[in-house]
Amino acid sequence: MENPSPAAALGKALCALLLATLGAAGQPLGGESVCSARAPAKYSITFTGKWSQTAFPKQYPLFRPPAQWSSLLGAAHSSDYSMWRKNQYVSNGLRDFAERGEAWALMKEIEAAGEALQSVGTGQTSAELEVSFVVRIVPSPDWFVGVDSLDLCDGDRWREQAALDLYPYDAGTDSGFTFSSPNFATIPQDTVTEITSSSPSHPANSFYYPRLKALPPIARVTLVRLRQSPRAFIPPAPVLPSRDNEIVDSASVPETPLDCEVSLWSSWGLCGGPCGRLGTKSRTRYVRVQPANNGSPCPELEEEAECVPDNCV
Repeated sequence: MENPSPAAALGKALCALLLATLGAAGQPLGGESVCSARAPAKYSITFTGKWSQTAFPKQYPLFRPPAQWSSLLGAAHSSDYSMWRKNQYVSNGLRDFAERGEAWALMKEIEAAGEALQSVGTGQTSAELEVSFVVRIVPSPDWFVGVDSLDLCDGDRWREQAALDLYPYDAGTDSGFTFSSPNFATIPQDTVTEITSSSPSHPANSFYYPRLKALPPIARVTLVRLRQSPRAFIPPAPVLPSRDNEIVDSASVPETPLDCEVSLWSSWGLCGGPCGRLGTKSRTRYVRVQPANNGSPCPELEEEAECVPDNCV
């Protein structure tokens, strides 16, 4: 079952904390680089949602359900394992997670691959050098954010910290265009693709912002190495949020302009006027999307033109 949390509504952002433990590897396979870092490394992983109505005003979900994030599902693993990868097909487990937030199949796949599952808690193996995770965008057809095989070993030392901006991905299993699209399976299944401001190139897409060269980040992840201590884990630095999911202020969120969108013109109405003289006819259109954040205003919704009545007797 999916356990979503409120997302960045009204300029707020969701934060979640995860602890992961990585261990140094033994001999490399083939031409792979060697990680000679001593002792396991423990990291706090902070996920900060930046999905807000200010940054992403188009079709922003306000109810049934409102914009939110699923639970974070991740693993510390070796380079032999891949949870997901751009331009590759997702597994059945990741499909279930991306479409419905059901995590059990993906957890079983990770366990079957011999990995130490890092859902909410800690684990350790002797060759865990990389971190991967996924968080589902709720609601959405099969969209998610995540990290694919982030290597935290730098030669003979562990990286002290890493921060990455996250952008939406399409799992390639559902062809819905909008956050609230009904289920519409993609047959045949497609590969994982990044969703951008111009791709998919269709005005109906919830992330379609043709005025933008690139989407603003929809989330951010920060990994900070924790100091070793005889007593379990030292708490994260004060700049990080607590271990509980919480809402934090995000006043620096950029305002993404949303232009007004209108329908096509209706057919011209009947020509009105006295016989033998010029009359007028009119047509109308309606607003499909109201402008926001200084986007282009709506054009005229009614138009008139001269005509000659053709129903005179």
